[in-house]
Amino acid sequence: MRKIILASLGILTIIGAIFLGKYLVDKNQKPKPTFKRQIKTVFVENVINKEIPIILTASGNLTAKNKIEIYSEVSGVLKTSIKLFKAGTNYNRGETLLSINSDEFYASLQSQKSNLNNLITAILPDLRLDYPSDFKKWENYVNEFDMNKSTPKLPNFSSDKEKYFINGRGIVTAYYNVKNLEVRLSKHQIRAPFTGILTEALVSPGTLVRVGQKLGEFIDPKVYEMEVSVNSEFADLLKVGNSVALSNLEKTKKYTGKVVRVNGKVDQVTQTIKAYVDVSHKDLKEGMFLEADLVANSETDAIEIPRKLLVENSAVYTVKNDSILTLVKINPVYFGAETVVVKGLKNNDKILSQNLPGAFDGMIVTINKK
Repeated sequence: MRKIILASLGILTIIGAIFLGKYLVDKNQKPKPTFKRQIKTVFVENVINKEIPIILTASGNLTAKNKIEIYSEVSGVLKTSIKLFKAGTNYNRGETLLSINSDEFYASLQSQKSNLNNLITAILPDLRLDYPSDFKKWENYVNEFDMNKSTPKLPNFSSDKEKYFINGRGIVTAYYNVKNLEVRLSKHQIRAPFTGILTEALVSPGTLVRVGQKLGEFIDPKVYEMEVSVNSEFADLLKVGNSVALSNLEKTKKYTGKVVRVNGKVDQVTQTIKAYVDVSHKDLKEGMFLEADLVANSETDAIEIPRKLLVENSAVYTVKNDSILTLVKINPVYFGAETVVVKGLKNNDKILSQNLPGAFDGMIVTINKK
């Protein structure tokens, strides 16, 4: 009897364990998760191919286009002028910039003039006898000779005999000696070659000026020139006459210039080529630093996009059928600082206007309609 009871308890224990195990398994079993496919929203813009100007950015300092350094060709003490020879003084064309004392030189010139006059006067009796037909013109020359005026040109020779006679008396040599001194005398006064402003003054009245000494600097403030360096790969694109947009460093002022020259030589070290831009404006000053945007050329059937949209610098993402992200090969023709000019896209293609993290070819997306 005891054995039967133990056997029954064992069977019940086994059956209970089976049901308990099944209960525990059923209790711990979780339903399979269901995943909802997430479709990302993208921002796009329609491609409109057009003519895109290629703009090269460069910078440089302004230099007056008409600019002269003033040097002395004679020596002497600097005299006081009507206007002070100081930086910032304005002069009109032909106005005296500097006047150097010439009293001693003037006396020497007058001596040579007197010598020439005496030489011609001395030959008049011989001319009356030997060359009566030429006498009158030489007599008139002596009568019109004014010591206080520029020496007039010698009369033309009527014959070789007259020429030899005059040359033999040393008159032609004396004449050119006088003319040479007159030229030298004129250099004691330095006049403004154009209307402008003095930007540098290195001497003052009473200073002893020496031959070859630099006296100052004079510019025309109306037109300035800026030298800019451009990568040599764009040398064939730069054209004389192209418009140039200029601005100061703060981008608060805008100016318009024009390419007037392009150097034909490439700098071997920097591999750049120099272009020269003319610009005029009342606010500009010599030495100002400006940034320039040079329109080098134009590309037709192209579009300009941000550089960050490029994939490996050779492709961009477009959206086909308003839902499929497609990687399209393009042809970049010019890389700017922040943008790139590309060709190869068709009009009305929908191109991403913002980067999409995790994007891949064939990805399903939805277009933001806002």
